[in-house]
Amino acid sequence: MKRNEFLKMCGLLGISLPLQSVLSSCSSSNINSNNNPPESVIIIGAGAAGMAAGHLLAQQGINFQILEATSSYGGRMKHNTSFVDFPIPLGAEWLHVNPSIFSEIINDNSANIDITTVGYNSSLDFGIDANSGEQITLSDIGLVIDRKFVDSTWLSFFETYVLPSVASKIIYNSPITNIDYSGDEIVVTDTDGQEYSAEKLIVTIPLRILQNGSVNFNPQLPNNKQNAINDATVWSGFKAFIEFSNKFYPTFISYTTTPETAGQKLYYDASYGQNTIQNVLGLFSVGTEAETYINLNSDSERIDFMLNELNAVFNSNIASSSYIQHTFQNWNAEPYANGAYVYDYESSNRVYRLGQSVNNKVYFAGDVYTTGNDWGSVHAAARSAKRAVQEMIS
Repeated sequence: MKRNEFLKMCGLLGISLPLQSVLSSCSSSNINSNNNPPESVIIIGAGAAGMAAGHLLAQQGINFQILEATSSYGGRMKHNTSFVDFPIPLGAEWLHVNPSIFSEIINDNSANIDITTVGYNSSLDFGIDANSGEQITLSDIGLVIDRKFVDSTWLSFFETYVLPSVASKIIYNSPITNIDYSGDEIVVTDTDGQEYSAEKLIVTIPLRILQNGSVNFNPQLPNNKQNAINDATVWSGFKAFIEFSNKFYPTFISYTTTPETAGQKLYYDASYGQNTIQNVLGLFSVGTEAETYINLNSDSERIDFMLNELNAVFNSNIASSSYIQHTFQNWNAEPYANGAYVYDYESSNRVYRLGQSVNNKVYFAGDVYTTGNDWGSVHAAARSAKRAVQEMIS
């Protein structure tokens, strides 16, 4: 079963994704640790997986550093807090599993978690199929279990509950060019020639960056690992948020991509569940659907294109006449991401190989470096971080 089929089935059945069994043994009070945990760990990347891994290492008293290529933490959880009166998630947006995932990530039973999410109402919320004009339901596109953050985002959650334990350990503006794991200690080198060494390494570098060859491994990664990296398909990614003077649209507007493996596209009510009177319509697009917008020459052409296609759905000038402002996020243009995530139709065996460690020294964590059952989300990234830490200290 491909990941997209698995997720759709979960949505149709109204169930959450299964928890990985390793999580129950990885906690600050009960951890399956050996008598010789690593004295030092380097984590490459301060996104969801990197911060989650550092958070767990801090709980275990293990020394670590996080090397971040950009000037800020969060990775693809980026958000905008100035566009309207609630935070806009430019990257990761929905919660695809039970809210209990927050407790799993924090890994501290004493923590008071104050995060509100809201689910869709299958009896009231509906959408439009833009291709046929027909009304469709939440289950038609697998949105049954998905939840929206209210007045917060995935990044807000990490800032509040995870960042405090790792903030002092993050070194910014340190893109890595070389990873030498040939000796007793691993040595990583950044673009300025600065070297960092540790006993163990956790790599959370987005897959497109590994694919373009900007990071050299010495020795080279095993063939099965490198082939998995080279052969995996990463979707392009583009998001847009448009404010309108009135709400003329339903909960979502769905488009059919041909072939379906080429991408996905969905307009959706971004104000859904928020404490606001502002009307914001979001656009989520990946694969060839994202490239349609990315390949236009300017932002003015992009917004004109969007307004015209929305006008066409409602057979009127309603979108153009209600338009107020917009903001865009082109993930292909982010220098240390270069795309969205590995596509839903990827081989689960290939994803499994992407997540495997090398020589009990180099571990991989992130939204695609998983066990092969689930990928492309923040919760998958956080769970992969727990798996990597557990494997490292067991």
